[in-house]
Amino acid sequence: MAVQIKKYLASPFISLMILVALSSSSFAQESDADKAAKELANPNTALASLNFKFQYTTFEGDLPKADDQTRNMILFQPSMPFPREDGSKILFRPAVPMFIQQPIYQGGDSWSDESGLGDISFDLAYAPKSEAGNLTAYGFIMSLPTGADELNMGESTTFGPEMLLGKLSAESIFGVFPNHQWDIAGDNDISLTSSQFFAILLPGGGWSYGTSPIVSYNWNAEDGQEWTVPVNFTVSKTLILSGRPWKLGVELNYYVEKPDAFGPEYMISFNITPVVENSLVSWFK
Repeated sequence: MAVQIKKYLASPFISLMILVALSSSSFAQESDADKAAKELANPNTALASLNFKFQYTTFEGDLPKADDQTRNMILFQPSMPFPREDGSKILFRPAVPMFIQQPIYQGGDSWSDESGLGDISFDLAYAPKSEAGNLTAYGFIMSLPTGADELNMGESTTFGPEMLLGKLSAESIFGVFPNHQWDIAGDNDISLTSSQFFAILLPGGGWSYGTSPIVSYNWNAEDGQEWTVPVNFTVSKTLILSGRPWKLGVELNYYVEKPDAFGPEYMISFNITPVVENSLVSWFK
């Protein structure tokens, strides 16, 4: 297990260093941390970035020893915007979870800790040019059954619509980012609605703080078990290092609603996000 942990920890750091090194450091030295912080808080940003989230989760529930379980994972979420000449954007955002320690219930009071790649998801959205301060986008979200067999994620492919509505000002950004997914292939019956609500303040100096909880509703769950609702707080600092913006952040979730049998209690995430050059942007011009 120690070798596996080192392998999964090393992999994203190696990817991070390679991608940053290969990216053109074309950001001007006079780039302002406040402007970068505002852009990186914007879901429709024109800045390409590599977001690494190092997440630690504790669990609780009615299953035997549920309260003793924890999870360690790394979530890699690059953001690849493609600005178009008419002022609109195409937004592509994959999410690649790498589980270092995932508790799996084996029956009775027995649990195992497994590791491996999880199901990869991505969203593809179109953000039309809009009036200053208004944020809109619409597209689709999809997940692929890439999860390791040991993680018991099933073999389902999901697909569904998404949209974004928000407002952006010099000192804040707020809005909602809902989606719904159904299974379109595989062995699981899935109907899941998720919404990310965000309200972020930008006080200056490259700082941002606020809340961005992801609330989900499982339409196929038993009565009273449908909701997963966290209380979320996030804070981050954007720095300009050698002309490149880097966003460093921490977020904390406390789950006030989750399935009774087994669900998350707390989750803390340490996030590292360098801005990079998107060399493919010319494809959409």
